[in-house]
Amino acid sequence: MESGDVIAPDAHHDASHDAHEANRDRDGNRDRDGNRERIVVAAARLLSDGGPDAVSTRAVSSAAGVQPPTIYRLFGDKQGLLDAVVAYGFTEYLSSKTAQEPTDDPVEDLRAGWDLHIGLGLANPALYSLMYGGHRPGVSSPAAVAAFEMLARLIRRIAEAGRLALPEERAAALVHAAGCGTTLTLIATPEDRRDPELSRTAREAAIAAIITDAPAAAAEPGPVAAAVTLRAALPRTDALTAPERGLLREWLDRIADPTR
Repeated sequence: MESGDVIAPDAHHDASHDAHEANRDRDGNRDRDGNRERIVVAAARLLSDGGPDAVSTRAVSSAAGVQPPTIYRLFGDKQGLLDAVVAYGFTEYLSSKTAQEPTDDPVEDLRAGWDLHIGLGLANPALYSLMYGGHRPGVSSPAAVAAFEMLARLIRRIAEAGRLALPEERAAALVHAAGCGTTLTLIATPEDRRDPELSRTAREAAIAAIITDAPAAAAEPGPVAAAVTLRAALPRTDALTAPERGLLREWLDRIADPTR
């Protein structure tokens, strides 16, 4: 018998075994992904119907048709599951809306973003309350971080247009605080007692606090607005070295916020 005749069956066996293991791994990944999706959807439904207290391991595992250890294996703990539910709910809400193309007026886009934010809270009060009110101090949910980044991009566009009267970070924080406070206030107020003008009034007050009266092209913006505008444009310039950009950024920050 040739040596090749001895080796060939073993090699064939190894290849078949490897293929079987690869298929099993793929099936395991599909099962894991399927379980994760079922668990998140079930938990989101429980959250919507009964609030965070309804999202217990026992209730979620029963609703999703999985064993409780599966939840811990996929999400670590209940907080990990709640983070996944909030991210899922936030993504689902945004995808249900028509994609908003930026307009030529970033301030109007900010108004639209505010209204979308308020709409999320009123349409999904349990989700919103968990997203912004159900976490430890100093810790934000991943979905809340994503939402703030969307706001920061809107604020950056206003700065680039020469219409921002405050440093970007402060302007974004102010609008964020006003929007969250307004939404949580409306959620806590019985629907038949809600002031329909509260959101619009708060929105316009926040916008008035962060923008200049006119675009830079139409009026002299003043040193603070000019510094904010140039600060926003710095990442797009390659005329300076990195240390020079850092130094100029520090100077512009001091002009934009003399109290620093």
